[in-house]
Amino acid sequence: MPVSPFKTAPLFASLLLAFTATAQAGTGPTTISAHARTVQAGAINLDTHLDTPALFSQPGWKITDRHDAAKDGSQIDYPRMVEGGLDGGFWVIFTGQGERDAAGNLQARDAGLKRLAEIREMVAANPDKFELAATADDAARIKAAGRKSVYISMENAYPLEQDPSLLSFYYKQGLRMLSLAHTSHNDFADSAGMGTALEGEHHGLSEKGRTLIEQANKLGILIDQSHSSNAVFDQMLALSKAPIILSHSGAYDLFAHSRNIDDARIRALAGKGGVIQVNSLGAYLIDTGATADYRNAQRKLFERYGGRRAMSAAQREEIKPQLAELDRKYNIRKADFDDYMRHLLHILKVAGWQHVGLGADWDGGGGVTGYEDITQLPKVVQALLDAGYSDTQVRAILGGNTVRLIREVQALADPEAVKAALK
Repeated sequence: MPVSPFKTAPLFASLLLAFTATAQAGTGPTTISAHARTVQAGAINLDTHLDTPALFSQPGWKITDRHDAAKDGSQIDYPRMVEGGLDGGFWVIFTGQGERDAAGNLQARDAGLKRLAEIREMVAANPDKFELAATADDAARIKAAGRKSVYISMENAYPLEQDPSLLSFYYKQGLRMLSLAHTSHNDFADSAGMGTALEGEHHGLSEKGRTLIEQANKLGILIDQSHSSNAVFDQMLALSKAPIILSHSGAYDLFAHSRNIDDARIRALAGKGGVIQVNSLGAYLIDTGATADYRNAQRKLFERYGGRRAMSAAQREEIKPQLAELDRKYNIRKADFDDYMRHLLHILKVAGWQHVGLGADWDGGGGVTGYEDITQLPKVVQALLDAGYSDTQVRAILGGNTVRLIREVQALADPEAVKAALK
């Protein structure tokens, strides 16, 4: 089964950005006003899709060290969260879609539990800096205590295929958001990664997927549509008893990529009280010009070094100019800050400011020229103010809308189901 190149090696998607993007216009505000900093400081700043847990097991990489996107490609760590003003967010349990047989499902089950343990271990090892968050009120409380909030999400329900009842265990361990699919269809739902056609494998959700949504509703777990097909969106919106979220998506009407969502569906999402968090992955924002030949040449280049995940720091330095030359040869365009803001402002216009937030896909392929890591979050604040959004509206976009959604979804949970899961 195909797996997204961005998720198999999140560092290197960022490396391509850091080392092959040339200086250009569109890199965003050059000065952050005192007013913008005050507005951000008064907000609960949450990003709903942090793929940083994929780095926790990498030798020598520590969340408490300050890293450099230009050197190792990583985009989130504690020092840069402090500098950029990010108060926390949803830290992702990601499992790439593999074989859907007994062996594959068992392997996925174990991979999901391992990533869950790594997230919890990171928090336990740094109690002065991070704290697990489980409710809407936790975000403000944890910020007031001077720590960063760690909500847990699952991207791709593949770890649950072997035993969907594990969702209750994940809930007890802190899971508060669930997406059903990634770049391939699975037992629960059809993927947008397989194209925009409404047919798919299940024509949207499978019965197994519908049951999983019902279980998530009962537990007060946010249901995430990002990466699933349009048919899944339509059925999910109709089936869910609670508003849903798109944790990291873009505007299809600006760039017709199957991972993006069209204006009509954005309006439907808002009409049901949901929230769309805007993604910063360049290939979803613009037509980069990447062809099959380009992707094949890129793959072969990494294979010379034993694969993306196996590369040493020295090899990453060595490959930089070769990546840059490859991009020049194929005339690859890099998305920039203005491209990102174009999607954000368009979605704000369509959905309304009460239904939009930020889910940049940091450490999972997100980041554009001028918005390379979380230290540059204040640029978004300044750009929103410059676009005419009020202090109240900007604070809602930065995290207030996410907190509101968590509260509404949890208020609709079944108290008996929650009580049983927490035993």
